[in-house]
Amino acid sequence: MTSLHRSLRDHGAVLLVSCYELGHQPLGLAWPRAFLERAGFAPDTIDLAVEPLDEAKVRRARLVAIAVPMHTALRLGVRAAKRIRRSNPDCRIVFHGLYATLNAEHLLRRHADHILGGEAEETLVTLARQIDAGEAPEPDPAPCVERLAFPLPRRDGLPALTRYAHLLHAGRRLPAGYVEASRGCLHTCLHCPIPPVYGGRFFAVPREVVLEDVRRLVAAGAEHITFGDPDFLNGPGHALKLVRSLHGEYPVLTYDFTAKIEHIVRHRGVFPEFAATGCLFVVSAVESLSDVVLANLEKGHTRADVQVALDVLRRAGIALRPSFVPFTPWATSEDYLALLEWIVREDLVDLVDPIQLTIRLLVPPGSLLLSRGIRPYLGRLDPAAFTYRWTHPDPRMDALQREVTALAEAAARAAEDPAVTFGRIRALAYARVGTAAAPGGFREPPPERPIPARLTEPWFC
Repeated sequence: MTSLHRSLRDHGAVLLVSCYELGHQPLGLAWPRAFLERAGFAPDTIDLAVEPLDEAKVRRARLVAIAVPMHTALRLGVRAAKRIRRSNPDCRIVFHGLYATLNAEHLLRRHADHILGGEAEETLVTLARQIDAGEAPEPDPAPCVERLAFPLPRRDGLPALTRYAHLLHAGRRLPAGYVEASRGCLHTCLHCPIPPVYGGRFFAVPREVVLEDVRRLVAAGAEHITFGDPDFLNGPGHALKLVRSLHGEYPVLTYDFTAKIEHIVRHRGVFPEFAATGCLFVVSAVESLSDVVLANLEKGHTRADVQVALDVLRRAGIALRPSFVPFTPWATSEDYLALLEWIVREDLVDLVDPIQLTIRLLVPPGSLLLSRGIRPYLGRLDPAAFTYRWTHPDPRMDALQREVTALAEAAARAAEDPAVTFGRIRALAYARVGTAAAPGGFREPPPERPIPARLTEPWFC
């Protein structure tokens, strides 16, 4: 029986592909698999972050669904789709995830038969049923932004946790699990890929589903949990109930989560309890210390708020791991140098991965930025790169971004101490855009020193 005539309910007739999920065991496989299995399908899975593209799985698939929750995953997903199409020209290829929706026009023209967005799992099930019944699939719907009936993610058969990001803490390297307690986001930061799809909505995953997912991860060896929600404090009551339950069951289990600066400030009173229940660090998209940049991104916080949030976490005994987008059309060379000096002054060098000092604003086709003040800086849309090109009004900033990126990437390949890399980035920045040599105040720390808890995967977005 050829793949063209197999029932889609046969084992492997549906193939789920993940390309990159920030170094974590991918929920982009575990969630869709759970929904499909509940509907009677038996999908195969491949995680290209840690596995090769299995040609046998590709050839027996009639429907291939590629998860692209972020820009890096999309670029890798397009490469995978080309190989899949060559090996199995009769299969239908679906892209799903935030960056599928933002780049739907180009993907449908070149690489995909279908684009599914938002809460896409039930829509994927509907598509599979239509194909299995021999029906012509209906046109792709708008992204689903309705609450789903969540099954437990199906992780059995996925690569082991030991192949993914680990927690480095107190001289130990611990397997880390990754769960989601909510999806979507209440907020509408202009540069974020979530608002164009979710429009300010978020959905809590039932607490018992999350708890059972964690239990199974712990049974599989996890000693730390990352809550991968876009913002864990979109539902602070939901978050607190979860961590209280987890701490009651697993008193030594640690965790981290992501939260907006404004939520850290607003909910400052809950952080001592987060610390007491095992929270080691909080990731927050600071993005910039320039109030001009923050206003143009509509981030919802100010530089002063960043300082307050940092103090809130420090008093609670929780580390802040900030992420940045230091290269935007509105950021000046003075902003970049001020950011570096703030990192030194606040003793954050070991809490900022050097790659965070290289990030350039991404403007995909569906970005909300296109409706605001970025237009004067925009060049052409580069559909194959899934972004609009833009030029900084100060040519030194574009040149600096290229040089800093090359430096950080080479340092990462060489496994250089990130603090050493920071010092070299700082010296480079002053040499290229400063008016004088880098000032004192930063001394390269000794190689043997206490390092704050962190994950082995340094990307946050």
